[in-house]
Amino acid sequence: MAEGKKRTRQPNGRSSIYLGKDGKWHGRVTVGVRDDGTPDRRHVERKTRTEVAEAVRELEKQRDAKTVRKPGKAWTVKAWLTHWIENVAPLAVNDNTMVGYGVAVRKHLIPGLGAHRLDRLGPEHIEVFYAKMQANGSQPATAHQVHRTFRAALNEAVRRGHLGKNPVLLAKAPKTGEHEVEPYTVQEVQRLLKAAGQHRNSARWAVALALGLRQGEVLGLQWVDVDLDGGFLMVRRSRHRPQYAHGCTEPCGRKAAGYCPQKRRTNPELTATKSRAGRRAVGLPEQLVALLRAHLTAQEVEKEAAGKRWEENDLVFPDEHGRSPSHRRDWSEWKALLAEAHVRDGRLHDARHTAATVLLILGVPERAVMGLMGWSTTAMAARYQHMVDAVRADVARQVDGLIWSTPARRLPSGE
Repeated sequence: MAEGKKRTRQPNGRSSIYLGKDGKWHGRVTVGVRDDGTPDRRHVERKTRTEVAEAVRELEKQRDAKTVRKPGKAWTVKAWLTHWIENVAPLAVNDNTMVGYGVAVRKHLIPGLGAHRLDRLGPEHIEVFYAKMQANGSQPATAHQVHRTFRAALNEAVRRGHLGKNPVLLAKAPKTGEHEVEPYTVQEVQRLLKAAGQHRNSARWAVALALGLRQGEVLGLQWVDVDLDGGFLMVRRSRHRPQYAHGCTEPCGRKAAGYCPQKRRTNPELTATKSRAGRRAVGLPEQLVALLRAHLTAQEVEKEAAGKRWEENDLVFPDEHGRSPSHRRDWSEWKALLAEAHVRDGRLHDARHTAATVLLILGVPERAVMGLMGWSTTAMAARYQHMVDAVRADVARQVDGLIWSTPARRLPSGE
């Protein structure tokens, strides 16, 4: 046999290259150990020795970097995302986050990229997909939410050895646009609070504008979480938007389960905040403590008037019968408040932007702001930092009475 055709036996674990009877060059590389304890030895074949040597070196490089894909049938993007959304993600995030993940996976990612093999997906495929999303009318924020969901899903695939590297980390993320972070000015906040004072649960909006609690956190707040004497409250739980399943024995003809006459709720109304960042203590300004005391007194009067119609849930901001108002009703009341106060239209989440920006303007350290707002990464603080200069001068003139004017320093009428 010619010199080039000899197959030399290599010591255990060493890579080997040889010319097979089929006329092709073959390489074998031990990349680890299988689940049953036997060596995981991978095979590659090429037309020339040079090509197979290059393939062997690449496998060795992946082995050393611990990025070799697990043995077995390769995952498609659709198969992995379906497994992740159904079995992996629910163990790590809350129900509200799962709603966003579900929309991103089922409405966007699977239709757009699902047919790709997971280990052959490149950043270019992902960037083209993002461009098509926005060309078809998706908002930048939607594309960015899809990007974050995909990144989380493929990070888990890498961690479990199904993927060598996460291509989403290399893809350029869609820009969200600066218009999405638009805090209210001090004068706008004051007008909102003045208008809110004419309605029940007025302190609900003071909590949003001064403390930056999320909508679900405010609606899930209970009096057991509030220490008015100590001047702080604890964020421990959140109220979730309802999710439904069909409850009908015979098909009702309604595509969406929420419209089924016998619909049944599939998620709890209140759940504990899962992340450490979300569970936090928040200090209360003296003015807010006074508002909450007055609110508690008014609620006791309302409860007595309601009598047996009142459902005791210990909620700080319930409806007229002690129940937690729906997210939709809460949003509608916010929109009505904006109109009544003659304040520009904005999202309810803009109240949270306002509180975050105010904290940064006042020079509160970024780590402290992260704790107060319930953020887990510094990237969130960076989204607000660029807004600081726009309102710094406005706030600097009123630091002592940032939101509520004091008797000694009352604002001129009309502001």
